[in-house]
Amino acid sequence: MSEADQQHLVRARELAKLFGPLHNVSYYAPEIRDFTKTGVQGWWNGYFVYRAAPMGPVPVEVVVAAFYNFAPRMIAKSLPANWQVVSPTQALELRLELVDRALRRMLGEGRGSAEVRDAATLARRAIEPCDGVGRVLYNAYAGLAWPDEPHLALWHACTLLREHRGDNHNIALAAAEIDGVECHVLMAGMGHGNRASILPIRGWTDEEWSAAVGRLGERGWARPDGTLTDAGQATRRAIEEHTNRLSAGPSRNLGTEGADRLISLLEPIVKVLHEQGGVPTQWPPPHLMRPQN
Repeated sequence: MSEADQQHLVRARELAKLFGPLHNVSYYAPEIRDFTKTGVQGWWNGYFVYRAAPMGPVPVEVVVAAFYNFAPRMIAKSLPANWQVVSPTQALELRLELVDRALRRMLGEGRGSAEVRDAATLARRAIEPCDGVGRVLYNAYAGLAWPDEPHLALWHACTLLREHRGDNHNIALAAAEIDGVECHVLMAGMGHGNRASILPIRGWTDEEWSAAVGRLGERGWARPDGTLTDAGQATRRAIEEHTNRLSAGPSRNLGTEGADRLISLLEPIVKVLHEQGGVPTQWPPPHLMRPQN
């Protein structure tokens, strides 16, 4: 691998740490709670409705496949029933309205600054040429119209970047023959979240988690207590590197100078969203972390 390719892999990860929080405004800004005014009850029901909305009212099995790491029953409890309450088109319109309100509050007059405009332009240039083949959520979002306002164009670009990387991660997981619960065991084994925190926000049961630990143990990747062996840690790192390789396109599209410029523009914006807006910059979000029993 060339030095330039190596640098794009590094930038792919650096960009992910920044476009993720901007996308996450649509989940964690207080304004999104108003989605329940549609009649869709509960945060998770709203999440499934509006995040899957670009795909249209598809069978629930399609959403399960696209979301990958959620327990199928958790999604099936929400969809398609809640699309009878609010259509995918209505859900997208309302979410954009709520994101607009949130960003106007958090960024204030800075939402129309040269920095936000430049970041939106670069982020769009980074993601728009990316291939959608095999990337279901990204391709669905790529079919949506671009907002005109700079702050919303930036949010939309970051959403495309996020879903592109998310789809790429699913591809890497599938290539490694890791299923939707095993991926969480591997992640927790690397110190990102824990069993007690992940189970309720992804819908898996204790029994399913234990069974996943057992399957990974048969492959020599996990110990009975869920901690990872050296081989398991190497596997998880390899999956992340595979994700980075698949996600290096946006950095290549910008070139080294453009990618560095986008990173420098996004950093202060994300800092504002985190410090003033309470948007988390890590997963699981701190407010959802539970002590491991």
